[in-house]
Amino acid sequence: MSSFIDSLAPWPEDDFGAFGQVAPRPRSRMQQLVSQFLSRNWIRIPHVTHHDEIDVTELESRRTAWNAAHPGAKISPVIPVIKALALTLGDHPQFASSLDDRAEKLIEKKYAHIGVAVEVPNGLLVPVLRDCDTKPLATIAAELAALAEKARTKGLSLNEMSGGVMSVSSLGHIGGTGFTPIINASEVAILGMTKLRQQPRRAPDGTIEWRITLPLSLSYDHRVINGADAARFLIALRRMLDALTFDDG
Repeated sequence: MSSFIDSLAPWPEDDFGAFGQVAPRPRSRMQQLVSQFLSRNWIRIPHVTHHDEIDVTELESRRTAWNAAHPGAKISPVIPVIKALALTLGDHPQFASSLDDRAEKLIEKKYAHIGVAVEVPNGLLVPVLRDCDTKPLATIAAELAALAEKARTKGLSLNEMSGGVMSVSSLGHIGGTGFTPIINASEVAILGMTKLRQQPRRAPDGTIEWRITLPLSLSYDHRVINGADAARFLIALRRMLDALTFDDG
């Protein structure tokens, strides 16, 4: 890998001040660390991103009803996706694996720990929620809120960011219609979410009805996962979300 990097053309050394006023600003230690990890992952993992948009109208109805009935708690749109993702991994073990390229083997993990990207001052941290397939939605929501707050204020321990099987990165609170999330090594896939959208659809009686859809962007390691696998995975995730209930959470 070092020989590949060394073979690249040198980075341009521009004198930006020759064209106008500039303001040099040092990067934080957090930004430097995140940059190192993301650069490594992008260079060493052959990324492909599969985009889809799934209908979550009924899911959103159930979620908002639960929130209305539990004023002291809140389940955001990302929480059902975390739970459904954890459940879907059980039927798609290649997405819950890690590649040992030195030994030419895959290590399949039999647990469902999900990493969730959290924006922090000058950087990004990924706390890991344990056993999301067995926990109620409300528990997942409470644990994520506590870890996100700790990440923003005190920082997280290495243990709190380790052991993830697959990660989720959500921009739904900001916007967008899709993006290419970078895989968090040594995982082989990451799921990106953007903002819920109102979309028209022809009803059975020929009229137009408005549906709520969720844009998803699934980046995967093409050494481990094929395009057809990714497409089927998001279909399975959609079915899992359709079947998800809020009774236990």
